[in-house]
Amino acid sequence: MTTPTVSADSYSSELNDLVRRVPVTQADAVRETAARFIAALDRGGVIQAFGSGHSEAVAMEIAGRAGGLVPTNRLTLRDIVLYGGAPPSELERYDLERDPSVARRILELAPVSPPDLFVVISSSGVNGVVVELASLIKERGHELIAITSLAHSRAVSSRHPSGRKLYELADVVLDNGAPYGDAVLPLPGGGAVGAVSTITSALLAQLVVAEVVRHYLSLGEVPPLYLSANVPGGDEHNLALEARYSGRIRRGG
Repeated sequence: MTTPTVSADSYSSELNDLVRRVPVTQADAVRETAARFIAALDRGGVIQAFGSGHSEAVAMEIAGRAGGLVPTNRLTLRDIVLYGGAPPSELERYDLERDPSVARRILELAPVSPPDLFVVISSSGVNGVVVELASLIKERGHELIAITSLAHSRAVSSRHPSGRKLYELADVVLDNGAPYGDAVLPLPGGGAVGAVSTITSALLAQLVVAEVVRHYLSLGEVPPLYLSANVPGGDEHNLALEARYSGRIRRGG
C-alpha cells in the first residue's frame, strides 16, 4: 500500500474515499438509528446529544442547527458551570473529560424525560465521562446511539474503571470510519495529519436526520425542522416550534 503524500489533494482524496464508503457500510445502522429517532419523537421524546472536545461539533449537528430537528437538546461539559454552579476554573482541568463523576453531574442537570433518546459522540469512546454517561443512560432505561471510531476504540484501553467502552454500551453503533489516531496522512517521522472523524461523524448525523425527515414526508406530515435564523422569518418559525418543547430543550452555551 502506497503511503499518501501530504497535500491538500491527498487529504481530499482520502476524505472523499471515506465520505463514499461510510454511508454504504453504515446504511443499516443509519436506518436503525432513524427508526429509533422516529419512535422516540412519536412518543414525545427529545433527542439528547453529547460530545466533548471536537465531538461537541457533532452534537451541534444534531441539536439546534438549520435544517435539523427541533426536539433536540445538547449536553456539554460546560453544563456543570452554566447550570450547576461549578466555578469556571473547572473547565480548565486537563482531565475533566476523563472524570466519571462529571457525567453524573451533567445528567442530573439535564432536562431529561423518560421517552428521550441519547446520542453520545466520541471517536475514541474510552474516556471516563463518555463511558460513565453511557452507563447511566442505559441504567435509567434510555436508548443509546453511539457515534464512534471502532478502529480506534478497539485499539486502545478504556479509561473508565469498568474497563468498558462506549460502543459496548450502545443499542446502535454508527462507525465514523476514522482510523486509529484519527488523521489519515502519515508523516515520514511518525504521526499523521488530516483528521477526519468530525467530518464523517457529522455526515452520519445528517444521514440520520434525512431518513427521519423522509419518513415524516412519506406520511404527509410536516417534520419539526429549524430554518436558518439568518433568513427572513427564521426566528419566528423557530421560536414557534421551540415553544412546543418548553423546558425540554436548551439553546444556550
